[in-house]
Amino acid sequence: MADRTSELYSHIESAGYHPEAVSDGVAAAVVDEPVVDFLVHHEPTFDQDEVRRHVTVVVLTPTRLVVGHTDEHPPDDLLPEPYTSTTSESVGLDAVRSVVVNRMAAQQAPSARTSGSRPREAVLTVAWGSIRHVDLEPAACADPECEADHGYTGTVTTDDFSLRVSAAADGADAVERVLAFARALSQATVRVAARA
Repeated sequence: MADRTSELYSHIESAGYHPEAVSDGVAAAVVDEPVVDFLVHHEPTFDQDEVRRHVTVVVLTPTRLVVGHTDEHPPDDLLPEPYTSTTSESVGLDAVRSVVVNRMAAQQAPSARTSGSRPREAVLTVAWGSIRHVDLEPAACADPECEADHGYTGTVTTDDFSLRVSAAADGADAVERVLAFARALSQATVRVAARA
């Protein structure tokens, strides 16, 4: 099994989103384990008239699944300048309960179908279910000029991790990378289950 650590950091650098902060967060979580496989997904989001960026890094080691998120934030009461926050979570492979892959492909006429048609979109969901997360964000109304405080809105989710990529937004190679990572993760959980 080849160690893909240098390839991981090269992909983080290529994503171009605060590579030092992202790399530091990943390195602290991975520690000295070899990298078996990984995903780096950069996702800009639009918040009214601002673009905010988010990068997700998912790393498979021989014993763990490491999920890291880095977000950028505008100035607030915490810091007077824009800042990034990086969160990492490490899950033992023996705790992974399910790996779900949803592939979406364009419908083809029966006469045009081929066995090798490539999915245009893929969603990878991994469940381990040990902790619940509460994600809060400022609530807003439909009036773009409203400056009132609308409190917060949020969701409570289990420890499931979900990543969606599409050929249109991320490129066909990104869809293939997610599918390849899902295979590697499924194989790793099967090996762990066989040893138990």
